[in-house]
Amino acid sequence: MQKLIVVLAFLIPGVVLAQAPVSKLGSGSVEERLSQLERVMDARNSAQMALLDQMNTLQNEVAELRGRTEEHAHQLEQILLRQREIYQEIDRRLAAQPTMPTVATEGSASGSQGYSTDVSENDAYDRAIKLVLEDKRYDAAIPAFQQFLERFPDSTYAANAHYWLGQLLFADGKYDAAKKEFNTVVENFPDSNKRGDCLLKLGIIAQQQDQPQQARSYFQKVLNEYSGSTEATLAQKRLNEL
Repeated sequence: MQKLIVVLAFLIPGVVLAQAPVSKLGSGSVEERLSQLERVMDARNSAQMALLDQMNTLQNEVAELRGRTEEHAHQLEQILLRQREIYQEIDRRLAAQPTMPTVATEGSASGSQGYSTDVSENDAYDRAIKLVLEDKRYDAAIPAFQQFLERFPDSTYAANAHYWLGQLLFADGKYDAAKKEFNTVVENFPDSNKRGDCLLKLGIIAQQQDQPQQARSYFQKVLNEYSGSTEATLAQKRLNEL
């Protein structure tokens, strides 16, 4: 029997022997001692499985936290973009504010540059912009800009109206509709100060729609045509992530 115990000692891993030496397994029969050893092994295996479960749980929590961090970083980037756009629009409105031009006949260059002499056109655009910048009623701003473009398709503010409509649709997750508005600015208003941002947004939409080659093309176009701008910096960051 002593020989059998020695053989079992060689078969059991060193960790188990360290935790439960043979001398402490009792003085019962061989069957009883084997049963004790099995219980020791089961206890060790259970502890190992519990540890693995804890590790898996921690790994899942780390992955979830990493995902949330990336999501928050993206949301922050969008907030900064929107804030910059709002500042640009405020600056544009302040710069375009007329000093009550005396006579401004149709086609005349007199008066403030970029500001329509059509009072109803100005009012319609200002109402739509107010829904975005002041009232924060983005759902109401979408039809307001759509109606403005229907009434004044050749407006001085057409490029900006298409841009803001694209922004609102983009924020609402309506990427195809937003893409149409951004493309209108890019193709029809080459001198618009919103064109670079429209190209950037088209690249982001392509990313969202799993079109990396198209996204890369848009971002590269921003770098080529608007080098040194904020849009170019953001485009380069997006390119690095592709």
